[in-house]
Amino acid sequence: MAAELTELDDAVLLARHVDGDDGAAFGELFRRHRDRMYAVALRTTGHRELAADALQEAFISAFRRAEGYRGDAAVTTWLHRIVVNSCLDRLRREKVPVRRAGDLGEVDLPDRHDHHGATETALVVRAALERLPEGQRLALVLVDMHGLSVAEAASVLGVAEGTVKSRCFRGREALAGMLRPGDGAPEPQEAS
Repeated sequence: MAAELTELDDAVLLARHVDGDDGAAFGELFRRHRDRMYAVALRTTGHRELAADALQEAFISAFRRAEGYRGDAAVTTWLHRIVVNSCLDRLRREKVPVRRAGDLGEVDLPDRHDHHGATETALVVRAALERLPEGQRLALVLVDMHGLSVAEAASVLGVAEGTVKSRCFRGREALAGMLRPGDGAPEPQEAS
């Protein structure tokens, strides 16, 4: 049975879950997507514990509300939306302050194959990304870091495709300004 589940696509697994499967089908969905969804949660919240809690809440919500999946988007897009919404709810509930450059409390330690320069660059980029307005940060995380199409990101965020494009453009410009050496770029502005 387990080998059979690994060969099914996500929509079929979700349909099996809705039809009263013993939990194995949803378990396979969880196994397939938990790491990617955790990465989304971590980049959205910026905090490991909040990301883990939000991810758990998101998967519980997806498990309970699976019958609400309409099939007009990929299952992964549906899961992204649930995870992002769970993260935003958690951040609002917890009133977590945005971390700024120099706050290394949540930095992942590099593995033995990392090079110092790459690690330093990753820290600088992460700090700059956290300075962006929420809408721009989420759009960039979904499109540029997780490879969602603009249409999928729009569906996840519940906004128009043009809004995602605009947020990505403004976010990239703001990041470029923050990352340019010696350039005192102004704080990013939220638009649309």
